[in-house]
Amino acid sequence: MNYAIVGAFVLALGAVLVAGVLWLASGGALHKTYHLYLAIADESVAGLNLNAPVKYSGVDVGKVREIRLDPVNPQRVYLLLGIERGTPIREDTIAVLRTQGLTGIAYVELSGGAKESPPLVATAAYEYPVIKTKASLSARLENVLTDVLGKLDSTSNNINAILSDENRAAFTGALADISAVTRTMAARKDTLDAAIVDAGRAFKNASRATEQMEPVVARIGRGADAVEKMGNDIAATSASAGRTVDSVGADLTRFSAETLPELERLLAELSVLSTSLRRLSQQTERDPRGLLFGRKASVPEGPGESSR
Repeated sequence: MNYAIVGAFVLALGAVLVAGVLWLASGGALHKTYHLYLAIADESVAGLNLNAPVKYSGVDVGKVREIRLDPVNPQRVYLLLGIERGTPIREDTIAVLRTQGLTGIAYVELSGGAKESPPLVATAAYEYPVIKTKASLSARLENVLTDVLGKLDSTSNNINAILSDENRAAFTGALADISAVTRTMAARKDTLDAAIVDAGRAFKNASRATEQMEPVVARIGRGADAVEKMGNDIAATSASAGRTVDSVGADLTRFSAETLPELERLLAELSVLSTSLRRLSQQTERDPRGLLFGRKASVPEGPGESSR
């Protein structure tokens, strides 16, 4: 009887343990809900494996669920990240691929996410919300090293071009010419010293001549000012004369418009009067009696009449 009780108790306890294990495996009180996000990397993700940790400021918040190539552009890699619910993933959140210590194990590091930035949501282009990515430290170092190596290669080529056989020969000739000039200058040291002394005296004389020329230059400047003033006066006089000419021209125009027509009419009347006087003079010469008796009517004489 005691063995049966013990056996039943053991079976019951085993069933409870199995149920507890299944409950915990299915989630239970420790169950966590994950949201899926997509990160698109434009670099190699060597060292990153499935279930690699996803960290936010160093805290584990999820795992890498899927790694696959972009079928359109093989240079891009799609990373599907499972991140715990409640993690503040916002529009300005950045995902960067990092390596952990010296082991080279890669993981995804999240950063950013300002309070005022709105939460990240999915768009029509992708099934999941897309987290922005930034080049990893190794990728940036690789780019920098590539640029440095390219510049070193270019510098090396330029140095080789400068140190060509022709340039070395020209440099050797230039050094020989400099050496010859130096020897010549050393041989003519006394002459050069005397020339330097003469040049110093010439500079002093030029300085004194400059000092003596300063009053002359000042007088020339005053003369130039006087000439400028004279020119201004002449310009003002010319302007006044121009205004006078304009006034006379206006008077002449008004005279031509008002007086000339009257003068023309007077001349016409004088011409008519002159013509009348000329006819009167001619008539008087022909018949002086006309002044006393007047002109006779030009009536023809009748029969038997004779002129007296």
